[in-house]
Amino acid sequence: RVDAAGVSRLIWISTLGIYDEVPGAFGKWNHQMLDGGYLETYAAAAKVIENSDLKYTIIRPAWLSNKNIVSYELTEKGEPFKGTEVSRRSIADFVVKLINDPSKHIGASLGVDQPNTQGDKPSFY
Repeated sequence: RVDAAGVSRLIWISTLGIYDEVPGAFGKWNHQMLDGGYLETYAAAAKVIENSDLKYTIIRPAWLSNKNIVSYELTEKGEPFKGTEVSRRSIADFVVKLINDPSKHIGASLGVDQPNTQGDKPSFY
């Protein structure tokens, strides 16, 4: 139990699509790639976290690339997801910012994508 361990702040990296928030052709493609228990498991875990007393931030990255770039935008839970991909470096940058300012984005579930990567699927597929 996290309470017993003295944990009060959780930064959890999940996946896009757990709220069925990915619109259009990309949303359909994402479902085809991740259906079969993957999205459902992450959605159930998000509910547990959201109903806990933890100070949490859920990160829902787009499809991860190995690009050597730090460029990202955020979407809130309830907003349509924007882009198709984001670099691992961008996610790492965002996590470090949350660690350095633990009061930021408490209770948020944030989509993270690289701006201007809209499309039917990530560029590397």
